[in-house]
Amino acid sequence: MKPSIKLTMLASASFATLLSASPALAQDPEATAVDEILVTGTLRGASTVQDAPINISAVGAAQIEEQGLGDLVELTRFVPGVFLVDQGSRNAARIVVRGLNADPIGESVSQGAGGTVATYLGEVPISIDLKLNDVERVEFLLGPQGTLYGAGTLGGAIRYIPVAPSFTERTLSIRGDAYGYSEGEGISTDFGATINLPISDTLAFRASVDLLDDQGFIDMPYLVRQIGVSNANPDFSNPADVAANLAGAEDVNTEEVLSGRVALRWSPNDRFDATLSYNYQNSDVGGRQVSGRRVTTFPAPVGEYDAIQRVAEPNERTSDLIALEATVDLGFADLTSATGFQTFEEAGQRDQTDLLITLDYGYELFPAFTAFTLELEDNETLTQELRLTSKPDSGPFSWIVGGFYSKTDYFNSSSEFTPGFDQFAIDEFGASGPLRPDSLEYYSVGQGDFTETAVFGEVTWQFASGWQITGGARRYTYELNASSPTDLPLFYTVFHGRDPDSIELDFQDSTDEEDGWLYKLNSSYEVNPDLLVYGTISDGYRIGGANGAGACPPGLDPSGNSPTQIVCALPNEQTYTSEKTRNYEIGVKSQWWDRRLTVNGAIFFIDWQDPQVTAATVYGLQPITKNADGAESTGFEVNFDAQITDRFSLRGSYSYARAELTDVTVNLVARLDTASPYDIIYEDGQPGDRLPGSPEYQASLYADYEYPLANGLQLNFAYGISAFGDVLTRTGGRGGGITLDAFQLHNLSVRLSDSGADWSVTAYVDNVWDEFYETGARSNPDYNLIREDINGDPVYARNHFTNVGAPRVIGIRFTKAYGF
Repeated sequence: MKPSIKLTMLASASFATLLSASPALAQDPEATAVDEILVTGTLRGASTVQDAPINISAVGAAQIEEQGLGDLVELTRFVPGVFLVDQGSRNAARIVVRGLNADPIGESVSQGAGGTVATYLGEVPISIDLKLNDVERVEFLLGPQGTLYGAGTLGGAIRYIPVAPSFTERTLSIRGDAYGYSEGEGISTDFGATINLPISDTLAFRASVDLLDDQGFIDMPYLVRQIGVSNANPDFSNPADVAANLAGAEDVNTEEVLSGRVALRWSPNDRFDATLSYNYQNSDVGGRQVSGRRVTTFPAPVGEYDAIQRVAEPNERTSDLIALEATVDLGFADLTSATGFQTFEEAGQRDQTDLLITLDYGYELFPAFTAFTLELEDNETLTQELRLTSKPDSGPFSWIVGGFYSKTDYFNSSSEFTPGFDQFAIDEFGASGPLRPDSLEYYSVGQGDFTETAVFGEVTWQFASGWQITGGARRYTYELNASSPTDLPLFYTVFHGRDPDSIELDFQDSTDEEDGWLYKLNSSYEVNPDLLVYGTISDGYRIGGANGAGACPPGLDPSGNSPTQIVCALPNEQTYTSEKTRNYEIGVKSQWWDRRLTVNGAIFFIDWQDPQVTAATVYGLQPITKNADGAESTGFEVNFDAQITDRFSLRGSYSYARAELTDVTVNLVARLDTASPYDIIYEDGQPGDRLPGSPEYQASLYADYEYPLANGLQLNFAYGISAFGDVLTRTGGRGGGITLDAFQLHNLSVRLSDSGADWSVTAYVDNVWDEFYETGARSNPDYNLIREDINGDPVYARNHFTNVGAPRVIGIRFTKAYGF
């Protein structure tokens, strides 16, 4: 047994002993018990968080409404062990649980891509960051959940539980929010409504719609006026030259989101319950939430909330999900069926200039050079799960068995445009081919499908009073079929005379298949009704795949020396294998002071095998995924919830995770050679290198005081603090990675409501002290090169930028419920 595991077990046992031996706290006759939230994450029916013998926590609808939590980024600041890398609305937030992340942060994350955490809407897996509208609760299952939840649960699973249609309540609720940023000019709004209509005693309808219009706070002062004509690097000491070539735009990181859900529930008797739902979310974002203030080589002023890309970077995502969930009481067991069909579409534009002028192919010589990309993605996923769950009173043995099927068809493309460069190549490089009217310099396609099937089961034996043991397993198989050709249309047209509208793609299919077993062992002992001790060993995995880059021609020098421009993947860059985690954990759940104080804690060790990490091809520096050799994460989490008096409540959390490499990982990170700044040096990852993307510690504290008024009204004063330690942007800080400073966020609110909870009005301030904080970074300062164009004038690379959080927000929100 590894020393770290022994330390974990010893510390957990000591913690449990301490709790069981501690005296009860002094009682306050005015205090009431802490509210307990029911959860269903064990897939064995509803239980409280305290009764569930695993590491599960939940945030309920009341807390979401009171704190105005709009998405996972805001919600997870108060959940121990979970950290979201806030990259703004243009990119999906990277979810990191217990430090399990090996990718550089600040790079693009697609909503359609998997991660180390799986997300679910009810019983159906999804791949988007949902807005928290008409949600009953959000459940967090920490630690690998491979046996019950399958692929992608290396670190855990997150479940959005929507409010179910009610057969008895005819209600309409409306909600609204208006707020402004200290760095923005406009007033942002978020309005929504939910209606519940019982059609009969057995049929009910529920619908919800929300519209967010966020006005943003990031400026882009250095946009080129006309791509391929205007000089992105004018004489910044000459205002006239700057004005002739550049134009500014304010508050570009706007976000418009239309989201909604309609659900029809039918329960003709107490043995059958089914819900058919349609879920929709469209997000239209105006630009990145980034700062270029670290580009110290740039000769013009750059503010904290200034992005200095040359072209606008809008992005639009649309996702819809049709789901049918049904439960049938078979007498001896409950049968659950969950069917989902999800589509996901994305279209975005990016400034690609910096990558190209770093490749040393002569692009920077063109004085008006600016490049941009159009990126498209289109996915369709069908999932089906069937499972049987024994009845709770079936004796000392209970069980769950099931089967799962999922198939995803995907297509993505990346088009890179360099307007004006074809004419420049003819004029200056001696090219003799025709011009390329579409300016298409690079084109790549990724398409294919992957299928996962699995059977799974768990058996629980209640072999003594208050003491149970659970064993589980999952047998999975997956198959991937992929093809990812690339082309350089402008190069072959201008230099080799190919047709000016031609695109030639050499489709080469690649496949990957794997099967395996995942296991789980869990035991819990109820020391007394208010103290539960549990231990868990559990597995998680994520499938491998093919990288979106065409194969290099045979015999190409693997060191990267090529006589001509080429973008391709070497044999060891074309595919990557699956990865697995195994989690060892001991935890304690306890309640004190007549259940007015809840204290829960856990200590864990995670062994991560073959972690998938972001890298780049030797030829063309195209993003790919590769496998590192190994990593581990060790840490603990603790949280409490206290109802001090009837009027005053306090809750808080603290978590620590040390995640690091355990083996040498060859060529893990790339950096520029500072002695010859156009050459790339690949650096090995070393044992003990800390993984990027999450702080070693994070903490939160939230206090609420209720003050009753006349006529059944009440005021609630709330103050929340969330604190995060420093974050590395690259593994071990290697490859020129940087360390992002620790930061604290303070939120304040005053809420006026009636005793019947029919309405509420809340005035709030988020980020009270207007702290500037960074959450991610692309590249590093070494890449901010100063090159020269053909006239000897400077060309400023702007590779390095940081993702930033929102400045101070002041707003007011309301809710109103009607019964009719």
